[in-house]
Amino acid sequence: MIGFIKKTVAKMWAKNHVKQTDNYKNNAEQLQEHLLLDLVKSAEKTLFGLQHQFSEIKTVEDFQKKVKISDYEDLKPFIEKVKHGDKNILWENTPEYFAKTSGTTSGTKYIPLTKEGMDYQVKAAQSALFHYIAQKNNADFVNGKMIFLQGSPELEDKNGIKTGRLSGIVAHHIPKYLQKNRLPSYETNCIEDWETKVDKIVEETEKENMTLISGIPPWLIMYFEKLIERNGKKIKQLFPNLQLIVTGGVNYEPYREKMEELLGGKVDIIQTFPASEGFFAFQDDYQKEGLLLQTNHGIFYEFVPLEEYGKENASRLTLKDIELHKDYALILTTNSGLWAYSIGDVVRFISKNPHRILVSGRTKHFTSAFGEHVIAFEVEEAMKATVEKFPAQITEFHLAPQVNPENGELPYHEWFIEFEKEPENLENFRQNLDLEMRKRNTYYDDLIAGNILQVLKITKLQKNAFQEYAKSEGKLGGQNKIPRLANDRKIGEFLGKFKI
Repeated sequence: MIGFIKKTVAKMWAKNHVKQTDNYKNNAEQLQEHLLLDLVKSAEKTLFGLQHQFSEIKTVEDFQKKVKISDYEDLKPFIEKVKHGDKNILWENTPEYFAKTSGTTSGTKYIPLTKEGMDYQVKAAQSALFHYIAQKNNADFVNGKMIFLQGSPELEDKNGIKTGRLSGIVAHHIPKYLQKNRLPSYETNCIEDWETKVDKIVEETEKENMTLISGIPPWLIMYFEKLIERNGKKIKQLFPNLQLIVTGGVNYEPYREKMEELLGGKVDIIQTFPASEGFFAFQDDYQKEGLLLQTNHGIFYEFVPLEEYGKENASRLTLKDIELHKDYALILTTNSGLWAYSIGDVVRFISKNPHRILVSGRTKHFTSAFGEHVIAFEVEEAMKATVEKFPAQITEFHLAPQVNPENGELPYHEWFIEFEKEPENLENFRQNLDLEMRKRNTYYDDLIAGNILQVLKITKLQKNAFQEYAKSEGKLGGQNKIPRLANDRKIGEFLGKFKI
């Protein structure tokens, strides 16, 4: 009886919630401009606001003139003041949390997260589930066990500000009505060593009625493989009531075939786009491509055309200016005190009403050793198309340029691939992958046609090569992910040690 009541209430909440979201979906452009001015007004008397003359800002254009695009290094002096206990620096209130993230140039980053910002993180996650329930008219999963593969919930204190990984912070905000259903145990969640932690999670969950599982694809795969190894059954055999997987952090498509093989049955997938800086988007229609941009969740967005990113006087577009199927660097202003902040993600709009996006790459993750500027979306789509044509399964891959090959041969793109199931004809697979890349990137096509580059080469890797790389960097587990491509050979050289 209690289970029936929980399902019924969840469906009612979901239906009402989705109806309430129509306003921001239909009026996103106007609401975004109002939101920016509200954020500026709230921070008018902060140190940042005083230095940037917030009191004089009356329009989006005023804001863009007074506040330049920033990165972590630009905001670090302000964040250091907050860390030392100073008040009224970036936002009118002291942040409730610092979300720790790993930075390539700045070391560990401390991203401020206010109470308002945290509330919207939770609300966006709930909204994703409500949209799913309303669309499916089914909330059976609320009566089963749910697992969130995440970082440790143990937080340290920095002058009264709780500090830890975002996924660990989120663990403290799971709604009460889900707490009894949640796995793993708090003690297991606190285990730092990822492999030990996953082994313990397997022990705690393998006999349970799992109905919802959440995590980023590489670590879901690791968890599923350990379950199958211990029990000799596919995931849907182990968990026949598993209804939903919620995932994010990386593009799901390159992992889809491998996930379907491990699952061994139908499970619905919701893709999301969360980060320490905010929860930006989620799949509001689990049967359609694209993620609904969260335009009323305390975040004002600007978009810099990718070809202009990093240049002085680059265009700073708002929702009303964007074009479909074009790549933009994502710039944020948030109710946690980030101002015109470049998060490093690249997005592409696939619809305007409502505003739905794909995450197409990272501003720092690209290959352009020969002027081709290949981005993650292109390599992922090329790989997806090739795998569909030549039955194969990919565990993971990475592209690196080979600028100075031996024996005087032409330079090339080297693809390091860990195959779960190798194609019958690797040479045909390689040629097709190259053709798919040429279709997606005209600069690359010109370089091949002009005999500047030779056709890409594939280096096959031993099993768990990418796990070994993640371990070597201290990035095994949690929300860490390995770049699909790079403009140098640092990752490639490590992976080369595992060449078959």
